[in-house]
Amino acid sequence: MSHSDHSEPTPVKQAPSPINRIEHAFETVVFASRWIQAPLYGGLIVAELLYAYKFLIELWEMVRHINQQEETIFMLGVLGLIDVTMVANLLTMVIIGGYATFVSKLDLEGHPDRPDWLTHIDPGTIKIKLAASLIGICSIHRFKSFVTSPMKTPNTASERSLST
Repeated sequence: MSHSDHSEPTPVKQAPSPINRIEHAFETVVFASRWIQAPLYGGLIVAELLYAYKFLIELWEMVRHINQQEETIFMLGVLGLIDVTMVANLLTMVIIGGYATFVSKLDLEGHPDRPDWLTHIDPGTIKIKLAASLIGICSIHRFKSFVTSPMKTPNTASERSLST
């Protein structure tokens, strides 16, 4: 007996049905459609570059006018820089996290600057980080509007009694 006599017969593959071919082609198109988002992330990278430019312009204006600025105005300038930085952080999370989650795996194994949060990223984690960033950004805007709003002086006797 030869060795080939003991081998099992190989199953005969049937040709896929036309429905299965159409389904497979459709699934391939659906899966490839994730690449439609790639230009969107490219646009967000451009927006992040613009935010970096805006940061540098605001910082330069603060440096130029440091001796003429009151402390409150300077503080508002610093809050503006923090605001720009937080939006840039938000953009980074959306760009990297969204691309890695929805478009394609990032090949960063062994990269020395790889952020720790990339190892456990998923859409839920991205949403939590986005929400935290948005709360911080909104808080800064609310505080800035509070500090810059003019103090309203009471006009009527009832308004004056409420303010005391």
